[in-house]
Order: sequence, then C-alpha cells, then structure tokens
Amino acid sequence: MQTTAPLVYLDNAATSWPKPPGVVEAMERSMRESAANPGRGSHAMAVKASRAVFEARKRLAKLFRVGNPNDIAFALNTTHALNLAIQGFLQPGDHVVATSIEHNSVRRPLEMMKRRFGVETTYVETDSKGFLNGKDVEAAMTERTKLIAVSHSSNLLGTIAPIAELGELARRKGAKLLVDAAQSAGTLPIDVEAMGVDLLAFPGHKGLLGPQGTGGLYIRPDLELEPLLHGGTGSRSEDPEQPTVRPDRYEAGTPNTVGLAGLAEGVRFVLQETPEAIHRKELELTFELMEGLSGIDGIQLLGPDIGTERTAIVSFRKEGIDSSELAFLLDRQYGIAVRSGFHCTPLGHRSAGTYETGAVRASPGYFTSKSDIVTMVNAVKEIVGHMGGGK
Repeated sequence: MQTTAPLVYLDNAATSWPKPPGVVEAMERSMRESAANPGRGSHAMAVKASRAVFEARKRLAKLFRVGNPNDIAFALNTTHALNLAIQGFLQPGDHVVATSIEHNSVRRPLEMMKRRFGVETTYVETDSKGFLNGKDVEAAMTERTKLIAVSHSSNLLGTIAPIAELGELARRKGAKLLVDAAQSAGTLPIDVEAMGVDLLAFPGHKGLLGPQGTGGLYIRPDLELEPLLHGGTGSRSEDPEQPTVRPDRYEAGTPNTVGLAGLAEGVRFVLQETPEAIHRKELELTFELMEGLSGIDGIQLLGPDIGTERTAIVSFRKEGIDSSELAFLLDRQYGIAVRSGFHCTPLGHRSAGTYETGAVRASPGYFTSKSDIVTMVNAVKEIVGHMGGGK
C-alpha cells in the first residue's frame, strides 16, 4: 500500500528537487513576457528573449570562471553536451583515456566513435572506492592520445577526481581534458582556467537547480569542434555552412528559452549561496546519512569512507535484499525517493564490486533536512529488520 506521508526526496543526483522559488517564477515570467525566438528577430519580445538567454550565459561564465560567456554553448543536458564534445573533437585513429567509473554518457559515445572511426579508448581502473591515480592515467597515454575524459565526481560512488592534476597532465602531453561535471556543477567550485579544463559538460537540472532540458558545454577559446547539429542560427543565414561565430556555431535551432530563464535563476541562487557553502551543507547531511546506515546490520556502504571528501551521493547494498526491491519499499511504504540498479554506470559497478547486485543510491540536496535523513535511516532499518535482519 502506498504511503500518504510527505515525500522525502533523496534523488538529487538524478534531478534536484525542489527548486528555488525564483526558478519557477522566472520560467512563468518568460512564458508570459518573452517567449519569442531569441536571436531570430528584432522586435521587442525577441530582444527580451535574447537578453534572458545571455543572462544565463553570463551567470554560468561567472560561476565557472569563464572569460567570455560566448564560449558556453547551451545543450539539452550533459549527455547532449558530452556528445558534442566527443563527436566534435575526435578524429579517426585518435586515442582517448577515460576511467572505469564513467557514466554511459561518456562510454557510449566513445564506443560509437570506435565502431565508426576507429577511435580507441583505454579505461583506467580506479580502486573499489573510485579513487583515480593520476600516474595510471599518464601510463595509459600514447602518442595518439588526444583526449582525457573524466567525471569530476562519480555518480555512483561520490568520489572526486583530481581535475587540476589531470589538467596539468593533459597540457604536458599535448592532449585536451574533457570533464563531465554532471555531479559537480553548482556543488563544487570549478575554475576552468585554474584547473586546465578544455571542455566542461554540465547539466542545468542537478546542482545548478534549474529545470530539465537545460545544460551546456564550455569550449576553450582556441578549440574548434565540428557542430553536432547544423541548421538555423539567426546569423549568417545567407551562408550554406554553419557559422563560425560562437555560440551560434553550436546552437542550431530554437533554444529552450523558458528553461534557460529558469536556469539563470538557479545559477543566481548558487552564486548567492556559493558552491562552497552548498557543498558543506550537503556533505554534512551525507556524513549523517552514512553514519546512520553504517549502524544497520549488513549494510555495505560504497565509495569513500565517512569523513573523506566526496559529493552528496550515498550508495549502499544489503546482502540478501535486491536493491530494486529495497528502493520500491522505500517509495511505496515510506514515501522516500531514491534510485536503484546500475545508475547508467556498469563500469563503475564493476570497479565497486557490485556488478551482480546493483545498489541503492540516496543523494541529499541543498533543501534536504536533517529530519529527512533520520526518516531514511529508520526506514532502511525497519525494512532490513522485517526482511531478515543481518541474516
């Protein structure tokens, strides 16, 4: 029987919820007042729409320490942005170094590039907690290595990669660094120049607290990509080829203006609170959840140990209880939203030793309360007790 208890939302690693009130208000205002096509007309509403889109670009540039906002191309999500980066940059015969905890949004485009163009990828193994050794990355590089592709933080384990170290390595070896910031944008400080990031793919709907259907790719100024989409841009319409000017070159078609208005407000909130403060709050909740779950007989926590720096992701399993069943019971009997299964990262589950079982993932967010954590721990304790305890 489904519970009528208030929802405890612990699936922020998939999509953050709730959003700051201003996000909804900005989207409604955009729909009412500036829902015309940005960059496609000179009338007042089109100009207002263009300003709203550029405001989102400016705030993202400020957040990621990007010098020119036009070096940020908007996309539908991180997956879209990663495909633009991977397909737009790599050439036949190139070599890529990635890691064993990558999301399918990195792995699948790389595998497609292998089938079509002979692009080879070496997946460097992390340890079982997701920690990556930069020396192993360097050892995997060859004279054909053009790209290092790495998740800033594992969406399964919460482990944080040494991005600045990898950025320095890429520079020294003549390669480029692509960072999947799906689990870090808005919750970890990111400075693309200081960290040596050439390409940064990010979602709008997670740590940036915006709506789904938004995201983007930062592209270093001296780096040119082949566009993923070709079509109308509102600029250089007389030319048969895609324009070279940014960001138009990478943004064919009508953008999600209403969504970007919401994203701009989400980023404003993040800038106001600061990623550092958001991370501290989420980390405190994460450690409390880990402490509570670790006291339940038979629960195995994945990823870095309690007290070790990580993002707000707590994955765990209980021997003898299917992860999907546990997540189902948390939802239906306790009103707790979590994620179960393979989290689109089978490589990560192989590294963690959970490929045969999957895991339950709980991910607190900025608006999670301490009472939500207590509710989650007590619910897991009850379920485990009813289903055989530690046996």
